[in-house]
Amino acid sequence: MTVPGWPEVFRGTAAVAAGLVTADRLRGPGFYRLLPDTYAPAGEPPDLRLRSLAAYHWAGPGAVLGGYSSAELLGRSCAPWHAPAEVVGAGLRSGARSRAGVIVRRDTLRPDEIVELDGVRITGRLRTAFDLARLLPPTEAIVAVDALARGQFDPALLLDFAVRRPGLRGVRRVIDTLPWVDARSGSPTETRLRLILVRGGLPRPVAQHPVVDDRRRILWLDLAYPEQRLGVEYDGGDHFATPEAARADARRHTRLVAAGWRVLRYTSDDMRNAPGRIVAEVRGALERSHPRRDAAERAATIIEAR
Repeated sequence: MTVPGWPEVFRGTAAVAAGLVTADRLRGPGFYRLLPDTYAPAGEPPDLRLRSLAAYHWAGPGAVLGGYSSAELLGRSCAPWHAPAEVVGAGLRSGARSRAGVIVRRDTLRPDEIVELDGVRITGRLRTAFDLARLLPPTEAIVAVDALARGQFDPALLLDFAVRRPGLRGVRRVIDTLPWVDARSGSPTETRLRLILVRGGLPRPVAQHPVVDDRRRILWLDLAYPEQRLGVEYDGGDHFATPEAARADARRHTRLVAAGWRVLRYTSDDMRNAPGRIVAEVRGALERSHPRRDAAERAATIIEAR
């Protein structure tokens, strides 16, 4: 007898009936009870992926994972750490209701909006991006669409997707989100940093800008103002996770400086606690480097001298 999800996440009654585990063992320290009659082996605290799989098996045979849960299984993590799992579908079991840690939406999905991944049905990239854009607050919506679109689809496709679904709640929010989206963004944190700059009144930077160093190797800047040769980067903890990582990061910074670039780096603490300072520092750096204006001023000086 096959038990869906065994041994990672499974329905307890099905596993007991199949003789894979006893009821007493399920109640012991070797298993987490994630949802009613839904278990996983004990180990690390359940992450969004595991909680999403639990919601999928708990909600019944008509379940489809959507929203942040779908993004997680697609390998495009963009959810806050506390995000609930999300189940979508019209044919969910009668007892499947939203509860702590799980959102249940009884939307009707079209067959072409559903894909199957490792035996689990999830909403496809476009439908997932559409739902997150229409249901999340503006910043989180932009972060999610950036993550899902990166290297996969042109965000402009969401406009057509939204227009063909006028009756769904929040369609207008999708349209309002699209001008802020950039599918070149390398990570959710980079999207948040870009939004701090643009909402602060600065020009829109180029995401994932390539810089060729003196060895003809390409270095990628998180955000860049190429005309001013100014880079703006998120400085994550992984840059200094090991001594070798710290050395590699220092070498990379030196190569960027040697190529004529200035780079401003900001941490998550800076972004959370001092967005105004970030905007002021980047604005100041931009104002100190206007190559075209400087060239024009030099040309005017030469003409006057003549």
